[in-house]
Amino acid sequence: MKSKRLLVYPGVVLTMIFWGLSYVWLKMVYRFIGPITTTFLRMAATSFLLAVIAASTRNRQKIQPQDWKFVILLSFFHPFLYFLFESFGLKLVSPTVAAVIVTTIPLFIPIAAFYLFNERLSVMNIVGMAISFAGVLLVIVKGDFSLSASPLGIVLLLLAVASGVAYTSSLRKLTATYNAFTLVMYQNLFGIFWFAPLFVLFELKQFLTVDFTLDWVGPLILLVVFASLLAFLFYTTAVKELGAAKAGIFGISIPAFTALFSWLLAAERLSFQQAAGVFIVMAGLSISQMGRRGRV
Repeated sequence: MKSKRLLVYPGVVLTMIFWGLSYVWLKMVYRFIGPITTTFLRMAATSFLLAVIAASTRNRQKIQPQDWKFVILLSFFHPFLYFLFESFGLKLVSPTVAAVIVTTIPLFIPIAAFYLFNERLSVMNIVGMAISFAGVLLVIVKGDFSLSASPLGIVLLLLAVASGVAYTSSLRKLTATYNAFTLVMYQNLFGIFWFAPLFVLFELKQFLTVDFTLDWVGPLILLVVFASLLAFLFYTTAVKELGAAKAGIFGISIPAFTALFSWLLAAERLSFQQAAGVFIVMAGLSISQMGRRGRV
């Protein structure tokens, strides 16, 4: 059992790298197509890949009738609500600011995990999360206490955070019965149906006029393969093996990866205060991992 859990850690770290990169890839895609179109195409492509894998590996499990409502609810929180709020929020702020706000999801997951699953946190866990939250504030608030990003963008991203907490809490219940492949497959499949009406109503006309070039198709493919397919398979497995709180806390590392790749790929510049905030977030993550979490 211990050796199996050790193998989960590289997967969850890769997940955070892929999700950190996803903010940069999304910004590249949004220069050509809208957020709803991006998410719809992303879900459709991911579902196709999962269907191919399912046909060849027979790794898909049968959903029990009493669990369908939870699977549908899972897909409503993520990808639908989460991607909807995150996508429009990201259009209004920089990739790093978006990643830092979304990083607060692990700060709220333990509260939900405590009430729903009796997952306990040590004092070091709580101290580490408090330090990380302070780092988040340094990134989104200027020295004169004004916001460094669009207020509407921040609100939309906070709604994405709420959706992410609800998603992780719902996911924890289902991982006790179903494997990661099954949950990710149905999550993406239902996601198509959630987004299809919005795509047709608001962005289909614009999409039909866009030229297909590698400038946006390339990043979209990277989003599908790494940020959607592999990342969610890794993360769902981590929630099952480590618990909702412990798997979720790794998300605090996402802003550091986003800041690094934004600087390398998108030439985004951070102020000294913002860079310090990202560093403090990472320090908080390290401290939070010193405490041992238990499940009862």
